[in-house]
Amino acid sequence: MTDQPHPVLVTHGGKFHCDEVFAYAVLRLAFGVSRPGIDHTLIRTRQPDAIASGDVVFDVGGRFEPESDRFDHHQRGAPVRADQTPYSAAGLIWQKYGVRAIAALLDQEQPGSQEDLAARIAEEIDESVVRRIDEIDNGVGADGPLRRDTLGLATLIGDINPTWDDPAASGPDAGDAAFLDATALAAGVLRRRVDGLRARLAAEAEVLAAHRAAEDPRLLVLTRGMPWKSVVHHHRLPVLLAVSPASNGNWMLDTVPPEPGSFAQKLPLPAEWAGLPEEELVRVTGVPDAVFVHLRRFVAAARTRDGAIALAKLALQA
Repeated sequence: MTDQPHPVLVTHGGKFHCDEVFAYAVLRLAFGVSRPGIDHTLIRTRQPDAIASGDVVFDVGGRFEPESDRFDHHQRGAPVRADQTPYSAAGLIWQKYGVRAIAALLDQEQPGSQEDLAARIAEEIDESVVRRIDEIDNGVGADGPLRRDTLGLATLIGDINPTWDDPAASGPDAGDAAFLDATALAAGVLRRRVDGLRARLAAEAEVLAAHRAAEDPRLLVLTRGMPWKSVVHHHRLPVLLAVSPASNGNWMLDTVPPEPGSFAQKLPLPAEWAGLPEEELVRVTGVPDAVFVHLRRFVAAARTRDGAIALAKLALQA
């Protein structure tokens, strides 16, 4: 589809589901529109003439022709993923417009070319979010029938539909206002997921850069607090201890678990430090601004960066 100054987006009317709601949220981001009736037209219908008038038609119309922006999945021969999981409208729209939507979100935070980062994030969201929407909408995944998730996104969006005895459930505009409420929910979830993945990838880059610059590859020193353990495990870094600033002004010394989620440590802090009062800890370690070492020996603190690094070096020597 060529960019339209006022695109017409068409989906089916009546009760809505997560897949077309999510698809609509993605399209609004991709085309830079947000105000139906002002910067774009949203039509919810099953009337053939109205469907034919759409620039983008999704979850209705009986056609999958991405080159002409037709994205239905209810017809015979509808597309499936490589593992034979059926697509929903969300998955079909995502294949064409997901990267573009994410790039638009990223550009709002940091203007400039974001295509490479958007592609990485889009791939992860396709696997963790969009595929799940596809599975739920079709009632089946790669491993067989699905159990209903009463707290999942699809259920929460479904709950926004007007009840049968609500006047908003009948008439030519039935459910249209609720559809926009549901879109706001889906868009918020997508926005937060994108930002979380962006932050995770930014942390990964900083952790890897800090490790490359380290004097001792066993000691990771960070200038900001950030998620680092998953990076260490994913990249199999030989890190045993990490130093980073805490929100209270102290500097933390953390140990590394042998595997994600474990409460054990590859290198526990020295047993003679564990649980000592501050004054005694200073005397035993010789580090004048040492604050504490947890009784379970997985974390310690000092008042300065140099103090935390000094504790780390003593632990490595021990």
